[in-house]
Amino acid sequence: MLLSHSPYLLYSDGKGNIFEDTSLYTTGRTGWEAILVPENEWIELPEGGQMYELPGRRGIGVDVATGQMRICEKGWAVAAFIPPAFTGFYIAAYETLPEAPTLPLFCYTATGWYNNKFYVPAIRIEKDIRQEHAGFNTDEIEIGAKHLLKAYPENRLVKHLMENCCLTYTCPAARNFALSRWECPVPVSPACNANCLGCISFQPQEETIVSTQDRMVFKPRAEEIMEYTVPHLKTAPVPIVSFGQGCEGEPLLRWETIKEAIIEIRKHTANGSININTNGSKPDAIKALCEAGLNSMRVSLNSAREKVYTPYYRPNNYVFNDLIEGLKTCLL
Repeated sequence: MLLSHSPYLLYSDGKGNIFEDTSLYTTGRTGWEAILVPENEWIELPEGGQMYELPGRRGIGVDVATGQMRICEKGWAVAAFIPPAFTGFYIAAYETLPEAPTLPLFCYTATGWYNNKFYVPAIRIEKDIRQEHAGFNTDEIEIGAKHLLKAYPENRLVKHLMENCCLTYTCPAARNFALSRWECPVPVSPACNANCLGCISFQPQEETIVSTQDRMVFKPRAEEIMEYTVPHLKTAPVPIVSFGQGCEGEPLLRWETIKEAIIEIRKHTANGSININTNGSKPDAIKALCEAGLNSMRVSLNSAREKVYTPYYRPNNYVFNDLIEGLKTCLL
């Protein structure tokens, strides 16, 4: 949809109320530069999106009358969270005051108000509907979670996934597991061999940034994994079980347990797909898992350039080339 003009800047009064400032057009930030977002890059905020107040920060806009950039002094800056399947083009542009608190590790996409609707500069990059907000019925999810907790009363993984991931953090994968469809998450590792600056599950105590969720604190056994993944693979539509979740560290650190679990799973069913989300740091482990029956692998990295990758991931006991070798191993 092509807008007739840029969306108006939004600000918050600090009490949960959001207003438009019709004297300012919204800007977006790219790098350290605030710019007027091209009008053809705005879309309506997708269903499931959320609005954030950014305390201690003043939004930067373009004056409707003069075309000059200036600060909105009426309240705090506002940003949006866009749901899975969408990628934002610009983050919110603001000026940070000296007393501003540190923000949690969320995605703060630029947002504005146009024709009585919230707009964001974003594009849909994934057509898959598995994590769409419209597909999640809260009542059905709660019923499914209770059923799983009753069906597997001694399984620490099921308890973790339902009580923490599903009902507390509203993890889409865990919610789909509660609904007995598609994805089935399998976190396995409380430890990690990277020290990512933006880790969402662990931050040092001296760090002012707060992780958005708590990391799992136990090491699940292969039999615990098999107990609930086999029924899911046998009965769920288009089933996939996936090692390596946001609530854990690096799954390859527990590759022996994963290998054992894959072998046992495949003794009971050949249905569905087995995936791992990983930093790809252990080529030998990847080879062993592929030989055991791993079907797919997603490797996370912020850049294909070592000089950019290393300062962010800050790897322990592996180097960038290990990741490259891990990718090659998976393709063989």
